[in-house]
Amino acid sequence: MANQDRIVVVTGARTPFVRARSVFQKLPPSTLGGVALRETVAKSGIDPKLIDEVYFGIVSPPPEGSNIAREALFDSGLPSSIACTTINRYCASSLEAVAGITAKIIADQIDIGIAGGVESISSVQALFSKEATDFFMGLQKVKGLPGAINAASHFSPKYFMPQAPGIKEPTTGMTMGQSGDLMTRTFKVSREEQDQFALNSHLKAHKAWESGFFNSHVVPVATPDGKVIAKDTDVRGDSSLEKLAKLKPVFYKDGSITAGNASPLTDGASAVMIMRESRARELGLKPIGVIRGYAAAGVDIKKEPLLIGPAYAIPGALRRAGVKWTDLDILEFHEAFAGQVLSTFRAIESKEFAKDKLGLESAIGTVDMSKVNQSGGSIPIGHPFGATGTRMVLQTLYQLRQAKKSLGLISICAAGGLGSVMILEAID
Repeated sequence: MANQDRIVVVTGARTPFVRARSVFQKLPPSTLGGVALRETVAKSGIDPKLIDEVYFGIVSPPPEGSNIAREALFDSGLPSSIACTTINRYCASSLEAVAGITAKIIADQIDIGIAGGVESISSVQALFSKEATDFFMGLQKVKGLPGAINAASHFSPKYFMPQAPGIKEPTTGMTMGQSGDLMTRTFKVSREEQDQFALNSHLKAHKAWESGFFNSHVVPVATPDGKVIAKDTDVRGDSSLEKLAKLKPVFYKDGSITAGNASPLTDGASAVMIMRESRARELGLKPIGVIRGYAAAGVDIKKEPLLIGPAYAIPGALRRAGVKWTDLDILEFHEAFAGQVLSTFRAIESKEFAKDKLGLESAIGTVDMSKVNQSGGSIPIGHPFGATGTRMVLQTLYQLRQAKKSLGLISICAAGGLGSVMILEAID
């Protein structure tokens, strides 16, 4: 793609990422997604009627509107003629949205598209059991007093007991946190290493906010109660190893993952505009980056660590982008948990992993920690599942431009044993 009419990211925007059930609690995902869409188009300055399609990711869609891409479009005020598709690849949903829009442009199915995602954990509702649902649905079919009496005889008070929303793998019955904790044991990542990584990420994110870095793509959001939220709310510039060390393990009593070295449940949205480079020039737009390559991978989660997928996807992404690991200037790794990132680094640097799992003669490469998440990652910034991928696209490209560097890699682990990796190139 490097010597062709390249596929470029023109601009993008994201909302602040905030802790779930806090300042965005009264904002549904359609509203947050609408902000990201509207602001992305406003930043581009193009006629919104030129946009052909929107791909939007979400993991926990609201029951009243599961095609959140369409609902967000309606909320944004953009033309209803724009086609919309909602994507769920768990935490990699919006990165897959970028790949999907890119593929449609390459196939000449569309000229201009927007990829993004949203998550509002605050909007996730409790569920009722299948038995309760069957009972209440059955009541609608009852006719006459005898039928009502018969139906009432089968009622159980437990039907009114809601099931709290949870995030478990249907295949294993384990949460992502439990799987992540076990992963740290497999790769021998200590609690101290995890806390240090988390602290560094917080300090980098705090410094980036203080320097104004995030002002390039984070837009303020007004809440129904009159507040204007302009910054991510979970970044802790005053964190310390001492504070992190006092936190108890969350998933196992003898575990190492804590609330301090894991990403928080978060509300937020993000989006990017994508088109061919020639089209951008025609419209007088200056792109911020090129999509060089993409690869996804899946592993058998009964045999492999749930979150190791990116290590399998990296070689394919590098090959498709036509670059080597040593060519990369910035490494953006999604921080579901500090231990998950550090475990992936162990795999990347392991000759045995490369040979046994990837069929390679040597390790993928050596991880230069100075290249990793230079403005912080998901632990301090937050992780609205459906929005993290395009948050990382924006952050990577603006980081590359600020540092006057060229190539960046984005790596995202996802539930189901999935991993997604994208290679981006900045444009001056």
